[in-house]
Amino acid sequence: MATTQLGPNTVSTVGELPAVGSKAPGFDLVDSKFEALTDADVSGKRVVLNIFPSIDTGVCQASVRKFNELAAGLDNTAVVNVSVDLPLAQARFCGAEGIEDVLVGSAFRSSFGEDYGVAMADGGWKGLLARAVVVVDTDGTVLHTQLTDAIGHEPDYDAAVAALG
Repeated sequence: MATTQLGPNTVSTVGELPAVGSKAPGFDLVDSKFEALTDADVSGKRVVLNIFPSIDTGVCQASVRKFNELAAGLDNTAVVNVSVDLPLAQARFCGAEGIEDVLVGSAFRSSFGEDYGVAMADGGWKGLLARAVVVVDTDGTVLHTQLTDAIGHEPDYDAAVAALG
């Protein structure tokens, strides 16, 4: 279990992020059209998983915007924004913002939060995903992870991009 801050409160996650150098867990998410989005769909690409609690918060929206901006310059890389929001909410936000260079995946009916150790285990947002980034190489090896020290803080974009080499 890891911890992060949600406002003034410390919250725990259900586990730990996958270790750098380990094989990333597979994932089975739901895309904006309620179709499957799995790790097989991005096979052979580097993957940046931008994980966050809800697309309806300002910091989560900022991270999706920033990763969309960065994605345009990342060769052979898929950026997947992951939350437990319904795909309808994810599609609404991305459509309104003109976000087209990233994928969205809802974990609302998957074990993603447990598999990646990012589901919040307690606190007011129990069950939502903590803010984290996981960068995975083309062979499935974890290159970089970050659980932000506070849910209200944006991830370290520079570190995520640097991990891609």
